[in-house]
Amino acid sequence: MSKEETISSLINCGAIAVIRLADPNKLIKVAQAIYEGGVTGIEITMTIPDAINVIKTASSEIGSYMNIGVGSVLDAVTAQKAIDAGAKYVVSPIFKKEIIDAAHKNNIPVMPGAFTPTEALTAYEAGADIIKIFPADVVGMAFFKGILAPMPHLKLMPTGGVSLTNAGEWLKAGACAVGVGSALLSKQAISEGNYKVLTDNAKLLMESIRKAKQS
Repeated sequence: MSKEETISSLINCGAIAVIRLADPNKLIKVAQAIYEGGVTGIEITMTIPDAINVIKTASSEIGSYMNIGVGSVLDAVTAQKAIDAGAKYVVSPIFKKEIIDAAHKNNIPVMPGAFTPTEALTAYEAGADIIKIFPADVVGMAFFKGILAPMPHLKLMPTGGVSLTNAGEWLKAGACAVGVGSALLSKQAISEGNYKVLTDNAKLLMESIRKAKQS
C-alpha cells in the first residue's frame, strides 16, 4: 500500500494494538487472535527482544492481511532498520524530525509523540501523518477537544488511558484512532496461551469504536 492507503486503513480500523511481549515467539498467535476480533493494525515495539527479526517474521507470515508497524522508535537508524525488515509505519513516543524524515524517505507513514499543543503543531509542520498524544491518560479526552478547537487539521491518536470500552469516547473527543496496549493484550492470557481472551477483548474494543462512528 501507499503511504496514504496505509494511513486510511489504520484510521478506518480505528485501533492500533501496541504489542510489548517478553516472549517474541508468541507474537504471531497474539496478532492472529486480535485480527480475528477485528483489529488489523499492530505496532511491534522496539522493547520486544530481537524486535527487528520479529518484525521481519511478522511481515512474512501475516503482513498480507495486517498492517505491521514499529513502535518505541527513538532514532532514524532504528526506523530504517525496522522499515527494511518490513514495517509499514513508524511510531515514536517522542518528536524527532530525523525519524519523520527517515520514514518519509521510504514513503512510510510516521506517528511521532507529542504532549503539548506546541509539540503537536511542531510535529505536524515537520510532516507527521498522525500525532501520538502520549501519555494520553495524563491529559485526558478534554485535551483532545481543547487542542482540536483551534487546530482541527491535526490527526491525533491517544496511547495510554485507552480501555476496551472507552475507545469510542476518545474518537468522539476527536481522535482519528487509538493506540491500545495492556487493556487489549492481557499478560495473563498470553502467558497461559488463552488467545480467545484476546479475540474477545478485540471484539469489545471494536464494538466501542463502531458505535462511536455510527453515532
